Amino acid sequence: MIADPILEVEGLRTVFFTAAGLVRAVEDVSFTLRRGEVLAVVGESGCGKSITALSLMRLVPTPPGRIVAGTVKLAGRDLLAISEAEMRDVRGNAMSMIFQEPMTSLNPVLTIGDQIAETVRLHRKVTRAQAWDRAVEMLRLVRIPEPAQRAREYPHQLSGGMRQRAMIAIALACDPQVLIADEPTTALDVTIQAQILDLILQLQRETGTSVLLITHDLGVVAETAQRVVVMYAGRKIEEATVEDLFEFPLHPYTNGLLGSIPHLAAISGAVAERLQEIPGMVPALSNLPAGCAFAARCARADDKCNDVPPLVELRPDHIVACWHAGATP
Repeated sequence: MIADPILEVEGLRTVFFTAAGLVRAVEDVSFTLRRGEVLAVVGESGCGKSITALSLMRLVPTPPGRIVAGTVKLAGRDLLAISEAEMRDVRGNAMSMIFQEPMTSLNPVLTIGDQIAETVRLHRKVTRAQAWDRAVEMLRLVRIPEPAQRAREYPHQLSGGMRQRAMIAIALACDPQVLIADEPTTALDVTIQAQILDLILQLQRETGTSVLLITHDLGVVAETAQRVVVMYAGRKIEEATVEDLFEFPLHPYTNGLLGSIPHLAAISGAVAERLQEIPGMVPALSNLPAGCAFAARCARADDKCNDVPPLVELRPDHIVACWHAGATP
């Protein structure tokens, strides 16, 4: 049985007004996040993943950025249509976000416990003592040892992995319906990355929170998500279940991403296979081509690609925007 949607994004467009011209960072992006689901959004740096996440939270810096179209419905309520005061009540409460770099997201002059307690008191009618107890409880929940002591420490006194755990504690302190994790392991070493991802998934299963995972790592997607959205140059170009995407990638860009993943058999073979690479560069979002943005890097491109391809469903629950989807180069 398919769960009901908790977050519905339709026709989202976010632009930046810059000296280089109009930057179309997010262009007509739509997707649905279901209750209790982990949905991954993947793509290269600069494809619009993080700006999509910031748009959902209404945290796009204005100026120069602006959300110019679309709807973002959380449990049926359009977050783009409510006041800023109402949105402040949503952030950290019904919808929370874990940012890429905790050292720039945590307040350096407040203890970790104070920062968690502040979030709790902002959204819950509790006393200072109750909020502090909740802060210690959240640190224990995210597997930080000696939580009562750590709650009295400042961000610079914690390791990178512990700071990220503290960020997760802040994000989950008010039991949000949706958790947005924007590259939550980027600044961490490999072993700590695995621990943080396992922690997010375990907490997601325990709390039932829906997770929108922003990442460039398809290996992470394979282990964590149920469905995946692939973005390129600000647009959604493919969406499918994780199993279907890995087995039947339809867009040449998705094929390129999958081909660039190292395989153990190739590494351990007598003759190491060269990793595939996607030729060329992502086009500047201020100077996108008129048709398919990937055409200049694509072996399948022809004159038809001078027009923007529509999203079509070529397999059950598998949609793609490509005139030559699934074709052999």
